[in-house]
Amino acid sequence: MININKNSSLIELEKLIIQSVAKQPNNTVSSEYYNPVSLFQKRYFLEKTIEETLAFNNKLVWDYTIKEVKLVSTAEELIKIYQLRSEIYGSLNYGNEFPDYIESLNFDSYDHNAAIIYNLVNNEITGTCRLIFDSEKKLPIEDKYSLNPIRDKFGSIGEVSRLMIKHKGDGLNLEFKYLTKGIYLLLINNPIDASVSVIRKDHFKLYGRFGGFEVEKEFSEYGSLKAPFVITSWDPKQISSFFEKIFLK
Repeated sequence: MININKNSSLIELEKLIIQSVAKQPNNTVSSEYYNPVSLFQKRYFLEKTIEETLAFNNKLVWDYTIKEVKLVSTAEELIKIYQLRSEIYGSLNYGNEFPDYIESLNFDSYDHNAAIIYNLVNNEITGTCRLIFDSEKKLPIEDKYSLNPIRDKFGSIGEVSRLMIKHKGDGLNLEFKYLTKGIYLLLINNPIDASVSVIRKDHFKLYGRFGGFEVEKEFSEYGSLKAPFVITSWDPKQISSFFEKIFLK
């Protein structure tokens, strides 16, 4: 297991825990923030998540010469990604639906069998997403909707989630373009037949142009997110000329 004391990035965990404790009211001394057992468990789970995530990603087929989008390979990268997730979800008020496991670090057990990719601009991670490979614990979407009909249709599937970009501008964002390309390459080059995802219904106009994208289920709201969402499937073998031109060239 990773030695957290010998890794300069993971040492930041100590600072984050101290900051978390400092923010708690004085009258909550018995809370989990002051519980050494709870802190140890959180630290242990972070180490376990990093170890298993890196081991899983190391087994994937990936072209490491690609400059626009990268597959995680170090603990330092994962810590920065967990911090970016927390920062963006906090700014969107999505904390209830996607809570931090440790304050300022957003990760969960689904990372253990997920391909995690990211954009790097001037040594800063500016965008990230993950492709969770199906396993015996199912996929996150299945807390709300069974994916068995999609499994029956395609076979092996994976869920795209934790897609986030730090700096959004007008038009087709480059980070989004490269992350989408990364997901496509993971699907094409690894033993997985299709992806599923939850997106805002008003965003499907763009995804519908990819080719092979279909709406599987509609929701007027999704969990605590009060807006119309759709569950989609994507068959990467059915990409359109639009997708090839915009994302692959």
